[in-house]
Amino acid sequence: MRIDDILIDRRPCFSFEFFPPKTDEGMRNLFAAADQLRDDDPAFVSVTYGAGGSTRDRTIEVVKRIQRELGLEAMAHLSCVGTTRDQLRGILGEMRDAGVDNVLALRGDPPQGETEWRPTPGGLHYSTELAQLISDEYDFCIGAACFPEVHPEAPNLEHDIRFLKQKIAAGARFLITQLFFDNDLYFDFVRECRAAGIEVPIIPGIMPVSNFGQLKRFTDMCGASIPERFERELAARKDDEDAVKQLGVAYATLQCADLLARGAPGIHFYVLNKSPQARAILAALRASRPWDRAMATV
Repeated sequence: MRIDDILIDRRPCFSFEFFPPKTDEGMRNLFAAADQLRDDDPAFVSVTYGAGGSTRDRTIEVVKRIQRELGLEAMAHLSCVGTTRDQLRGILGEMRDAGVDNVLALRGDPPQGETEWRPTPGGLHYSTELAQLISDEYDFCIGAACFPEVHPEAPNLEHDIRFLKQKIAAGARFLITQLFFDNDLYFDFVRECRAAGIEVPIIPGIMPVSNFGQLKRFTDMCGASIPERFERELAARKDDEDAVKQLGVAYATLQCADLLARGAPGIHFYVLNKSPQARAILAALRASRPWDRAMATV
């Protein structure tokens, strides 16, 4: 089922993001987590993409297996990194033949060890070009990424939103945000998007914190900020993994409840191939139903 249709039928829309592991043991752990999360009835799940063949083939394998074995709607990420146009068409054809309906079109980050983005010879430069190729030649529902704190390479929010409008003009039907920890950043971003004429659903991406060092690496890489008070509490517990996870669940639950009470269309959880934290958060949300208090949908 297409995610743009799911977002009409299901509010709030809860979804999970996995990454394709590099080992067979990692694959078993992923499917154990996905099987547990299936009990929480996600609207869809997504699987990230490894460029240059690192985990690219496993992305397609995971998406196929999630749909076939678990009966969940699975969206494949696809990026321009390390891939020619013809290779992209081959990947998209394989996804189509496997019954995949949804693709998240991304430019992708520079390969590991490189700091500057360089297009692959015979490939694409931008996610807008990828979205346009998909839209012109295939019948996928296309999603795209957005950045409440501005893309690290964008000079300002105005520039970022102009580029976002190009993604939508190229065929993107919904947006998923980069992780963030301050809800005002999300709502300010949505307000600016709506003022600029962007009307597609903007799903907030939330990562329950489980490891302080890992969080710092993620936020340094993507440019997301950590509120000072939250970072101080995490730092005080950094040597106690269980305490960090407990705080991560508590903070994410409060964050998600506020987002839903203020009209967010759902939550996309970055679960890092683990299930307990997301399951605890969802249980609390479904018990309290903060979306019943929402005055409007953003």
